[in-house]
Amino acid sequence: MANSAQARKRARQAVKRREYNVSLRSKLRTAIKFVRKAIEAGDKNLAHNAFSSSLGTIDSITGKGIIHKNKAARYKSRLSSAIKMMN
Repeated sequence: MANSAQARKRARQAVKRREYNVSLRSKLRTAIKFVRKAIEAGDKNLAHNAFSSSLGTIDSITGKGIIHKNKAARYKSRLSSAIKMMN
C-alpha cells in the first residue's frame, strides 16, 4: 500500500491510465477481428473496406504508444497479404 500522498495519487493515476489503455487495446483487437472475419467469409470487397477502416485505428493506437510501431506494421502487413491471397 502506498504510504505517501504522492504515491497514493500515482496509484490512482495508474489505475485510470490502465483502464484507458485496456479500452484502446480492445478497440484494436475488435478492428483486427472484423477484418479477419471478412477474410474468412471470403468477401474480398468487405475485407478490403474493413481493412482500410482498421488502418486508422491501428495507426491511432500506435501513435498513443499502446502498441509498438513494428507490431502495428506486422498487423497491417499480415492482414494486407491475407486479403491479397484471397481468390
